[in-house]
Amino acid sequence: MKSRTLIALLSLICVQGLAMAQYIWVDEKGNKQYSDTAPPASVPKSRIIKAPGASSGTVTAPAATSPAAPSAPAKPQTTASKNEDYNKRRTEQAEAAQKNAAEHQASQDKKQDCERARSYQRSLESGERVANVDSKGERFFLDDNQRSKELDQVKKALANCQ
Repeated sequence: MKSRTLIALLSLICVQGLAMAQYIWVDEKGNKQYSDTAPPASVPKSRIIKAPGASSGTVTAPAATSPAAPSAPAKPQTTASKNEDYNKRRTEQAEAAQKNAAEHQASQDKKQDCERARSYQRSLESGERVANVDSKGERFFLDDNQRSKELDQVKKALANCQ
């Protein structure tokens, strides 16, 4: 009975050692890092203090490193750089939206101007009397020469409307 208990106790102690496998390494700021997962690929082997399965005097490479790790490891982004990237993207989106709105407004204005010019052209070509107001506020009617000049100007303006 005691031998069974002793064997069970020893096997639990052995399994417990595997369950508490930890990596210990020193990061680039000099702080010790403790984790149950392998350190990032950017950590050189010389900075790994303890890895699971390594003897107490030697340090082995972590088993979870990927063979396709980049040769030049990228630095992890800090919160400040993430915020800077986010603000930059947000500013670019706002500028793009503002530019799009300005282009849309310009196209709407051009469309209205073209419609006004077409309407004025129809009025001039209809042969009806067309009245304008001078600088003194007095109304006057266009004669045939003025009508033809106005019609030429409207046609030039409509050349840009397609």
